[in-house]
Amino acid sequence: MQTTKNRRGRSATTRGRRAFSSSAPRTRSGKFNGGRPRWSGKGRKAGGRRKTNSFNPSQFINTNPVDTVKETFTPKHNFGSFGLDARLARSIASMGLEIPTPIQDQVIPEILAGRDVIGLAETGTGKTAAFLIPLIEDALKNPEKQALILAPTRELALQIGDELRRLSGGLRIFSTVCVGGMNIRPQINALRRRNQFIIGTPGRVLDLLRRKHFIPRKVSAVVLDEADRMLDMGFIHDMRAILSATPTDRKTLFFSATMTGDAKGIVNDFLRDPISISVKKKDVTNSIEQNIVRYENHNKFETLLKLLSDPESKRVLIFGAMKHSVEQLARQLSTKGAAAESIHGNKNHTQRQRALAKFKRGEARVLVATDVAARGIHIDDVTHVINYDLPNTFEDYVHRIGRTGRAAKRGKALTFVPATAKF
Repeated sequence: MQTTKNRRGRSATTRGRRAFSSSAPRTRSGKFNGGRPRWSGKGRKAGGRRKTNSFNPSQFINTNPVDTVKETFTPKHNFGSFGLDARLARSIASMGLEIPTPIQDQVIPEILAGRDVIGLAETGTGKTAAFLIPLIEDALKNPEKQALILAPTRELALQIGDELRRLSGGLRIFSTVCVGGMNIRPQINALRRRNQFIIGTPGRVLDLLRRKHFIPRKVSAVVLDEADRMLDMGFIHDMRAILSATPTDRKTLFFSATMTGDAKGIVNDFLRDPISISVKKKDVTNSIEQNIVRYENHNKFETLLKLLSDPESKRVLIFGAMKHSVEQLARQLSTKGAAAESIHGNKNHTQRQRALAKFKRGEARVLVATDVAARGIHIDDVTHVINYDLPNTFEDYVHRIGRTGRAAKRGKALTFVPATAKF
């Protein structure tokens, strides 16, 4: 075993020729199957310049969305028939949960049986409770064991921690959330205590692992939540390093909206005889009103202001491509009387949570964000999603517009397109 220096000057442990480093080059596939649009970009060019994408939103124009016929779901179980500890069953009942969602109905028995699971499911299907409930049951039976949950963003990790506390209230289940953008010292101190759950983002968890503050020998279960997003964000080496450090007899639960080549590699290398369960939500590209907005370069901002003047634009989520442009746009909107907040990677955890809270409370009518907000953030009653800058991929487009029209409510998605663009 040897130690090398990565591009940031940090040491990275290597085995043979493989180095696990959070600064590893990031790539993403530029092809789509099944008739999906093609994307010409492949991440960044040498030197850090973005390639121009060729995403064509005009093919999704849908001014008369259909109401998707809701399929009747008849569960095989209820929360009282899973054989859960009586204390956990009471906690679930106190939250008003009676009938499991499709993924909960199928996944919970498999996890309780000790199986590795591949869950193909999107945000909003109830997958968080699907893996938390059986893992809490395990923790009640074996309080010395640990479950490690990895999520792509600090917001999602914190939301998982919140749901864990709601489900395990009064059960003496202890957890620590380890994410970047927050002071690492309290996380280090918390890891010294007994924890049945460690929840975090791959970069911070790997950092704590390398510093030997997180010792994974007691980990009996690993959850990779929204694994496709973690891979898309360049965490593949971090994920592999973390999984390699955990006991080989652990169970591994892999949740993803899509199954890419990198995802298949993780599954093949780290899961043992997994059972695959697929639960998809409604097709948002059919059920959300969508249109494009043509603009000239000199009047793009004025075009946005005109859209925001519509009384129906009550809670608007605007997506931009770059951190600095998102921050600038939020400030410009605020000076024009459209109360706006922003979230992006340059803001620390407290700033991002404050911005989200203002948006959720209605103190800010507009939230301007990079794609960090496209996953794992649950914001109710978003009336409009506006793609001020084009998304890079079809998946990014779907996750962006999926922030509106949630549950049984209608939403509208508008995508800005240069007037000179020819599709």
